[in-house]
Amino acid sequence: MAEVWKTPLLAEVAAKIDDIASHATSETGLLDAIVLLLHEKMLRYNWVGFYMIEETPGDETMLVLGPFRGSMTPHTLIRLNQGICGAAASTGETVVVDDVNNDSRYLACSLETKSEIVVPLFVGGKVVGELDIDSHFPAAFGTDDRRLCEYAAAMVGNRLQRLRQR
Repeated sequence: MAEVWKTPLLAEVAAKIDDIASHATSETGLLDAIVLLLHEKMLRYNWVGFYMIEETPGDETMLVLGPFRGSMTPHTLIRLNQGICGAAASTGETVVVDDVNNDSRYLACSLETKSEIVVPLFVGGKVVGELDIDSHFPAAFGTDDRRLCEYAAAMVGNRLQRLRQR
C-alpha cells in the first residue's frame, strides 16, 4: 500500500525520496541527494546531514560525519555514547528534542539550533548510521516531520542494503 501524506509538499518530498533511492548508484550520491532535497524543500530543516558508523584508526566505533547541508559543525566524529546522535545510534530509536537547551545530551553546534531529530539508518537489521536534522525553530519536528524523516531513513537503508550487496 502506498504512503498517504497529509500535504502536497510531504507527498512531493516523499516521491522524490523514492526516486532518488531507486536510482542511486553510490552510497555517497544517495546520501548527498537526500540531504540536498530535505534541506532545500523543508524550510525549517536548517542543518541536514548523515553520520555513518565506522571503525576509527584507534579501533573505536564512532559516528563519522558524511554528506550534510548547513553550517559547518565541529562534530565530525561522535562517540556512540555521546549526544543525541549517540543516543539514537545506541538505542536504534528516533530521538526528537523540542528544545535542545533543555536536553543535557545536546552537543552544541550552533547557538541558532533550537530543536533536533535524529533517525537511525538500518541495513540488515543493524544500525549503520543516522539522519540528523537541526532546526532554528523550537519544536520544529511534529508527527508529520517525524514520519517523513523515518520514511527517508528507511528508503536510504533499503537502498544502502542493495548497494552493499553488489
